[in-house]
Amino acid sequence: MKLFKLILNTIPRPWLIKVSYWVKPLFILYLKGNRFTDPIDGKSFRKLLPYGYQTQRPNALSPSTLSLERHRLMWLYLKEETDFFTKDNQQNVLHIAPEQCFYKRFRKQKNLEYITSDLDSPLADVRADICNLPFEDNEFDVIFCNHVLEHIPDDKKAMAELYRVIKPGGWGIFQVPQDINRIETFEDDSITNKEERTRIFGQYDHVRVYGLDYFDRLREAGFTVKEIDYTKKIAPDLLERYALQKGEILPVVFK
Repeated sequence: MKLFKLILNTIPRPWLIKVSYWVKPLFILYLKGNRFTDPIDGKSFRKLLPYGYQTQRPNALSPSTLSLERHRLMWLYLKEETDFFTKDNQQNVLHIAPEQCFYKRFRKQKNLEYITSDLDSPLADVRADICNLPFEDNEFDVIFCNHVLEHIPDDKKAMAELYRVIKPGGWGIFQVPQDINRIETFEDDSITNKEERTRIFGQYDHVRVYGLDYFDRLREAGFTVKEIDYTKKIAPDLLERYALQKGEILPVVFK
């Protein structure tokens, strides 16, 4: 677990994405078993990989899709509670900082006009600053922006941009790491040391720790927000099999 922590904290994320394609088959073979199942691809393993920049969570990272708990939860929600996979009409989808576990699967969907955007990711179609998106007003039916806003110094500007480019009637999922024991978000621009940021914010490239007021920040940007604890709809044995975090909230937004 110490090795994984060292890798996460020293190797830039774009490099990790590229290297993962080479090492993934080895982990799939080595960890094959029946204790855990990744609902995204249905493959099962005797254990999952650890993950975490500060505190390592055991059985967090699926070796086959490279999904984390939040990704598997979002997949189940999209599949069971939305028409994202089944809607006949074409949907314009913007995916900020696209995750590997979703990228190819969303790209293959015939009912999506799928655009990815990021400043650094090798998976991005459009290299862009989330605070200055090069898209028209009211352009997208669906936007995914997960574990991005905690990296952005001016997150209110980023939220305003996301609101601008989403269509009226459109929706999105904007996950962030959140401390549910904290009422107000904590941020301090004077903290620039990477080790201090990791200790205080949980990761070296985070600039804040969101509290329960995160949802109100989204509302201030104009969104209607549903705070959905989808784990309540999942049977306890499946929560364990899918390696999900009980009580994790999905911020589902609407314009």
